[in-house]
Amino acid sequence: MNALVDMYSELNFEVLGFPCNQFGLQSPGKANHETLNILKYARPGAGFIPKFPVFAKVKVNGLDEHPFFTYLKNSLSFVNPVIGDIKKFYWSPIRVNDIRWNFEKFLIRADGVPHKRYELHSLFEELRQDITDLL
Repeated sequence: MNALVDMYSELNFEVLGFPCNQFGLQSPGKANHETLNILKYARPGAGFIPKFPVFAKVKVNGLDEHPFFTYLKNSLSFVNPVIGDIKKFYWSPIRVNDIRWNFEKFLIRADGVPHKRYELHSLFEELRQDITDLL
């Protein structure tokens, strides 16, 4: 995501990060500074500092999901038919259109309309090309 910020920072483009602990309980920190320290020292580590805003932790699935993610998921259908190992999911109920794992991405147009949804293993080039096409 830092690479995208570097590529498009002079244009009408923004990356937003939303940590979530619903996937394998991999983001257990309570405060936002803990999330930033995890990014810097553990995953990905090596002194990584995001060049984009990282918001407070949210729930992206289940009964308590944030309305923003309800909107995104209702606007764009799921991108991977395999739901994954539900023992690593910490929400209920599990729905077909749920976000499957960390780093799933949503591309939203400048007018606020969701444009495309990407699974966590999407190729960087596909995302970059779609952003270029929109800008």
